[in-house]
Amino acid sequence: MTRTITVAPVKKTLRVNAPQARAFEVFTARFDSWWPKTHHIGKAEMKCGIMEPRVGGRWYEEGTDGSQCDWGKVLAWEPPSRLVVSWHLNSQFQYDENVESELEVRFIAESQSATRVELEHRITAADAEMIRTFVDAPNGWTAILANYRMAVGGN
Repeated sequence: MTRTITVAPVKKTLRVNAPQARAFEVFTARFDSWWPKTHHIGKAEMKCGIMEPRVGGRWYEEGTDGSQCDWGKVLAWEPPSRLVVSWHLNSQFQYDENVESELEVRFIAESQSATRVELEHRITAADAEMIRTFVDAPNGWTAILANYRMAVGGN
């Protein structure tokens, strides 16, 4: 029997110079505009990343060869303030149903033109400590969210 471990969540907060609805829209509907193509799990190069806009929707990548690789499912869809998706990638970045991770993103309006984005990645898996190390590394959520900030409009 595989032992599952829960580690402290990875938390990131950033401020974007965009209204709350735009911050949510860029994170979800324009997910492919900021997610790094190098961060994929398929055998083929990543063509695009897709997040279906509904509870139960898929969160996945499509390869240049037309293949699809699931990452998880949309668990909560509350535009423009909150999104929760499951993350079923293990430390080898392969889809694994035994990885019970969640990514929650909150979009909090600070003004009409600024939004605070709070990301929390909760990880439960046999290799949870290793997954946490990868996603909290400089090339993990820190770099990915820098891409997101630029896609929203910089700063």
